[in-house]
Amino acid sequence: MKKLAQLALCASLLLPLTLSASLASAVNVPERLVYDVSWTGVKSATTVHEVTAHGEEFHMVSTTRSLPWMATFFPVDDRTESVLTRGSGERFGTPKFYRQNINEGKYRALREAHFDPVRLSVETKDLLKKTEKREAISPVTYDSLSCIYFIRSLDLVPGKSIHIDIYDAKRLWKAEIKVLRREEISTPIGRFKTLVVQPRLKSSEGKSPRAGEMTVWISDDSLRIPVMMTSKAKLGKITATLVGGSYWP
Repeated sequence: MKKLAQLALCASLLLPLTLSASLASAVNVPERLVYDVSWTGVKSATTVHEVTAHGEEFHMVSTTRSLPWMATFFPVDDRTESVLTRGSGERFGTPKFYRQNINEGKYRALREAHFDPVRLSVETKDLLKKTEKREAISPVTYDSLSCIYFIRSLDLVPGKSIHIDIYDAKRLWKAEIKVLRREEISTPIGRFKTLVVQPRLKSSEGKSPRAGEMTVWISDDSLRIPVMMTSKAKLGKITATLVGGSYWP
């Protein structure tokens, strides 16, 4: 069940925000979303997504930590950060900095990415392997966290798809976000009318991410809150369900 927290990170595919004049109508800042993460129906971890404003920047942080019972045989302690520069007019903000610190079982990763929107490039440092690289990106590239806040700001229409490029500090992914249908679901904090969305990722080499097929339920209102997420794993299924936070007007 490697990479339990990858569900929360891919949910980064669907947590967004409009960094322009319409920001207030898309999400309250600061915003804090708390999720219970279960594996094969058993609560195993807690994930927290937060966004705060700092001048002309928005800072996003996602943390996932395993519960004590699970930490005894598969500890998870992940932290992912993203800094986005506020856009102007109709332009969405641009990614500036991205950092991921992944600790899952014996697996470790510590990477940083610095985006250059003028040269359309990104410089990445692997702080554990002591390597650096510079890669070209497209004008519609976001990191694994800021892309969430982009998607939430869009008009999601069942039957239509959204296309975006996502850089995860390892490679650039071509993402198709498919809006499947509307559906009402029950959660521990109440019932939600939602839009059901499925992200599909492919690299330029034709590779797919290790995480299995994901489905996301986003509140069908102006806030576009990710209410529930499921992802297939090698053993069973991983589910993240909204259980609290501060997000209502």
